[in-house]
Amino acid sequence: MAVFKVFYQHNRDEVVVRENTQSIYVEGETEEQVRRYLKDRNYNIEFITKLEGAHLEYEKKSDHFKVENQQ
Repeated sequence: MAVFKVFYQHNRDEVVVRENTQSIYVEGETEEQVRRYLKDRNYNIEFITKLEGAHLEYEKKSDHFKVENQQ
């Protein structure tokens, strides 16, 4: 399993405003699997990135680093 960081807006019907962008961490095999996991939420997903190596270690130091598990 990998960890993906998902950047999103809370409402998919509103125009994207960078200052309102939120992020969550989701565990999954692929970006497509993460998108399927989140499809029932009303999120306007801007970008999904796979976290690896130094980037993942950096994110783990954040107070907001809580990974959603799909199980």
